[in-house]
Amino acid sequence: MTNTANDSAQVSLFAHMLRWLSLSTVIIVVDLLTKFYASTNLEYAVPVPVIDGFFNFTLLHNTGAAFSFLATESGWQRWFFVILATGVSAALVVWLRGLREEPWVACSVALILGGAIGNLYDRMTLGYVVDFLHFYWNNYHFPAFNIADTAISIGAAMMVIDVFRGNKPDSEDGL
Repeated sequence: MTNTANDSAQVSLFAHMLRWLSLSTVIIVVDLLTKFYASTNLEYAVPVPVIDGFFNFTLLHNTGAAFSFLATESGWQRWFFVILATGVSAALVVWLRGLREEPWVACSVALILGGAIGNLYDRMTLGYVVDFLHFYWNNYHFPAFNIADTAISIGAAMMVIDVFRGNKPDSEDGL
């Protein structure tokens, strides 16, 4: 490879990583800002109706994982999830590097990465994840969640869609 071709490949990798890590960073910032707002403006476990009968802001602390998995354990799960999220985040960054020709998958990885780091920050600094978005209908309640959880879920859904798309190349516009 010539120096010009090598330089071009480096610029391309840099632009690729900058694009998707910027998306991850936006997710992290929005997640942390909304959690800060919820933590400073909501009373713990007191619902604030947003859409009556459907959606509340309800500040909760989740020491477990999704759907409060392992939340009732003695505390060991905090560091288990910190180590797990750190390892997964590192693996996602490595995976992202190789996705220059797959912007749909790169976008999904960036969303998951941003969400994972947003929740990792909470877990490391607080010992729990701040949740505050609470949807319900009559007596059916969906577990409270946050922006990071939303990004992870959207990213995972995009990956499932990609599986059903098969090996179709992404469109020229990148998605």
